[in-house]
Amino acid sequence: MTSEGKAHRLNALVLAAGRRGAEDSVARLQGKSHKCFVEIAGEVMLERVIRALIESECFGRIFVSIEREELLRATPQLAAWFEAGVISFIASRTTLADSILALGDSVPDATPLVITTGDNALHTPELIRDFVAGFERSTAEIAVAFTRQETVMAEYPEVGLAYHRLKDGGYSACNLYAFRSPEAFRSAEVFRSGGQFGKRHWRILKSFGLMPFLLYKLRLATGPELIDRIARNLGTSIEIVMLDYAYGPIDVDNPSFFAISERILKEREGRAQEAAAPDGDA
Repeated sequence: MTSEGKAHRLNALVLAAGRRGAEDSVARLQGKSHKCFVEIAGEVMLERVIRALIESECFGRIFVSIEREELLRATPQLAAWFEAGVISFIASRTTLADSILALGDSVPDATPLVITTGDNALHTPELIRDFVAGFERSTAEIAVAFTRQETVMAEYPEVGLAYHRLKDGGYSACNLYAFRSPEAFRSAEVFRSGGQFGKRHWRILKSFGLMPFLLYKLRLATGPELIDRIARNLGTSIEIVMLDYAYGPIDVDNPSFFAISERILKEREGRAQEAAAPDGDA
């Protein structure tokens, strides 16, 4: 399928609301109202996320879930995209679950849908295209992106991510989800507890039930086995899309991850400049 064909089929939702507002530890670094408005390696973080979605050429519409429409005019680039119809506003709700459900309730043809967050500063068009390709190969109602622990540790051993340690090794979520049909929206209820299941294991019990919690804590299931059990409990089908990008699970969740992400971005952009330089130029 061509990228043009994909663009007519897929929508994207960026969750960008400031859950902790100006009190967020990353927002405080630069005195911003939202952490996704912090500049990282010279560009506003939310702009980086949206630019990666645009440049992936996978999406016809990009919705940004945030408190007020005027926030999408907070920077010249966001305003230009908004006025040109490249991005659209969807009012965020009190919880992640309700913000996702709000899109399903207000946009009749919202699916197929890819969901990401406004602090995924390291995501690239290539990573997004690979996730979309994995989702399109699948027949499951829902796709979830993970990267294996060894992939991250091989390149960024110092990052300090929380891993889901299972029978077949460690997994880390990449904050990328996909819904194939409107029925998949009911799974958004699992985020009502706040997500971040790798850091707060009790939320697995609350969101998915006792058996998935025990399988998880005792490492009695592989990643696909656990996901299949969770899917059955939710009355749907879920497939893991494994992404071989060490930076995939690294989001800007705190000042430490901000520093790591900014370093990675600067190194990435330095390599790009070197590759673009004429032969013989330093």
